[in-house]
Amino acid sequence: MGAQWKAKGKELAANAKGRMFGKLAKDIMIAARAGADPATNARLRLVVEQARKVSMPKDTLERAIKKGAGLTGEAVHFEHVIYEGFAPHRVPVMVECLTDNVNRTAPEMRVLFRKGQLGTSGSVAWDFDHVGMIEAEPLAGSTLNHDPELAAIEAGAQDFEPGEEEGSTMFLTDAADLDLVSRALPAQGFTVLSAKLGYKAKNPVDPASLSAEHLEEVEAFLAAIDANDDVQNIFAGLGG
Repeated sequence: MGAQWKAKGKELAANAKGRMFGKLAKDIMIAARAGADPATNARLRLVVEQARKVSMPKDTLERAIKKGAGLTGEAVHFEHVIYEGFAPHRVPVMVECLTDNVNRTAPEMRVLFRKGQLGTSGSVAWDFDHVGMIEAEPLAGSTLNHDPELAAIEAGAQDFEPGEEEGSTMFLTDAADLDLVSRALPAQGFTVLSAKLGYKAKNPVDPASLSAEHLEEVEAFLAAIDANDDVQNIFAGLGG
């Protein structure tokens, strides 16, 4: 969770599926601004692959592509906004939003942060590195060595750690090298599952330093924020 917080547990995951489709649809619409054909739009291709992996309905996916590419006559205006502060028990948090109405999102974030502490711009960001995050898994049928450390070195990644998906690896890059490393990993025997810019905590809080009750309060706080329709990603400074 030091890289990106995601809801845990079957119930949370089930409740989050509809919101996941909504978040992916926004990512698809924004990527499709550069063209509606995934074959010639690398960013769109990656997001479409993510959408298919979680079984997003085909009509929902195609509608998002057309809307983002301006093929439906509807205007798509999303503003990228980051809110930073602390979850309960001083766990630093970066919340990435895509919103069509900041005047709606800002007060909603203030309410959600009441159980923590909403900071000003830069108040928490200093404790995070802005990095590229590439989740990849061994290429099926490949005879290559699938050694994450060797792949990271050869592809130009700065570091790696276990990924969110079982058997996957999260390759961390300089923000400017995200696309370069994404394109280099297949030659090292890895299929890219997702690639995005994100925030990694420099000094994550050790979950073992929190009681079970306090850890539950942190998880509940993050889950409440994740339930907001304008929230795209949550990066929490919580290790493990």
